[in-house]
Amino acid sequence: MNRFRLIITGCILLGTLIISADSGELIAQSSEEKILAVREASNTALKALDEEANFEFLTDDVQITTGNGTLLSGKDELNAYIKSATDTPPMFWVRTPAEIIVNEERGLAWETGVWHGYYADDQNEESPVFHGNYAAQWIYQSGEWRIQSQIFVTLY
Repeated sequence: MNRFRLIITGCILLGTLIISADSGELIAQSSEEKILAVREASNTALKALDEEANFEFLTDDVQITTGNGTLLSGKDELNAYIKSATDTPPMFWVRTPAEIIVNEERGLAWETGVWHGYYADDQNEESPVFHGNYAAQWIYQSGEWRIQSQIFVTLY
C-alpha cells in the first residue's frame, strides 16, 4: 500500500510540475510541442498587436516573405514594414500549423499550415479579411526554438 501511495504521490507531483510551472506555462515535452507553444505565444502577441513580444520568437536575421511577395530581411526591416502600413486599419494574423517536422540533429524544423488575417477592431475570428498558406523554418538557438524564415501566400 505504501509503495502504491508513493507512486501516486510522485505522479501527482510530476503532473503538477508539468502543468503549473512557476511561470504558469506548460512545460513542453518534445521539440514539436515547444514549437507549437511558441507559435501559440506568437499568435497571442500578434492578436494583442504586440510586435515587440512577437519579435522575441524570431531570429535577428529572420527572412519574411509577405502574402503579396515582399521579401523582408531582419527584424529592423520587418518592424519598418509594419510601421509603414498606414493605409489600412491595424491587423493581426493567426497561423494554424498543419504539420511540423523536426530534425533534432541539425536543430532545424519545418512547419506548414494556414494563416488568417483579421482587422484588430473586429475580434470575430470567423470572418478573416485575408487568408492563405504559410511555411516556416525554425532553428534551435541558445536552447530555444526560433523562427528563422517564413513565407506567406495570400490565396483568398
